[in-house]
Amino acid sequence: MSSVGEIALRYQLQRGDFSLQVALQLPLSGITGIFGASGAGKTTLLRCIAGLEEAPGSELLVAGERWQDAISSRPAHAREIGYVFQEPRLFSHLDVRANIEYGMRRSPRREAAEFAAVIALLGIDKLLDRKPAELSGGEAQRVAIARALMRAPRFVLMDEPLASLDAARKSEILPYLERLHAESSIPIFYVSHNIDEICCLCDHLVVLDNGHVAASGELQSVLVRMDLPQVMGDAAGSILDGRIANFDANYSLSLLTFAGGELWLPGQLGNIGDRYRLRIRANDVSLSRKRPRDTTVLNLLDVVIEAVQDAPPATQLVRLLAGQQRLVARITRRSREELNLQPGDRVVAQVKAVAVRRPELGE
Repeated sequence: MSSVGEIALRYQLQRGDFSLQVALQLPLSGITGIFGASGAGKTTLLRCIAGLEEAPGSELLVAGERWQDAISSRPAHAREIGYVFQEPRLFSHLDVRANIEYGMRRSPRREAAEFAAVIALLGIDKLLDRKPAELSGGEAQRVAIARALMRAPRFVLMDEPLASLDAARKSEILPYLERLHAESSIPIFYVSHNIDEICCLCDHLVVLDNGHVAASGELQSVLVRMDLPQVMGDAAGSILDGRIANFDANYSLSLLTFAGGELWLPGQLGNIGDRYRLRIRANDVSLSRKRPRDTTVLNLLDVVIEAVQDAPPATQLVRLLAGQQRLVARITRRSREELNLQPGDRVVAQVKAVAVRRPELGE
């Protein structure tokens, strides 16, 4: 049974050689990322939630309301859901305003003030009189998101909304997705195969593997799971959430503080006191038994080794505890043996300032 603050689902679906077998309880708040390789079942799961896939015998409860069970299933048009596809799917014969108002007609509860708020949130006020053919890929996707929001949905499903965009267009739309996260109370379920994208936007993470749930939980706790090859591959890493504490104008460096220490980052990243999320890749972290004296590395963190995992053929992944936050380092097996690094050891993690960054969304 789902509580008022969650969605509970159980889906069993067979399509040829592919089988979807998932059971999840997910929060109806923030952004939940659904991550996995191509063919893992991410889009199929979203289509099941939206009522676009027939899955007899499955169950869906939203905040305690039964939307689907073995006896009945609420049709897709009656589910209070906004859906954003990989492609914007705008009506080519309508201008932007009319495309968005189409969503309002499907939800008469929406008012003009809400229309204006959504337009401002997504920064599309100057696009209202244009036709879809006159929009960039990022602009068109923002219009598609606005149309979904104007349906007054209980939650929004986004199926790889950045997948068809190049790096420049991804960078264009990302700030609006972050703003939507910060300023809107509408829960979002966000499908992606890009771990950097997930790290930038999401609070909760579901990892799918061949139609099954490999992991589900708070974002950082899943990212540092050593037993998940899906997140411990070449892009293995972690996130840190902190606040901007200072800006050194002389060197153009910002100081970020978090529970486990502080980090200097290049550039002026925001205002003093602003929250800031970092993605630190395992390849960008090195370890030392002692605090080095003469080094170009600005960021030295006192950490404790929590776990070590083989990453064949030549490397190992090391999970580190910095205060209450975790990092992951990738080191060679030779380095580990020469330093005799073991769980429980206190060491120094070295992170170059130029390597500490927000997620990059390029291919």
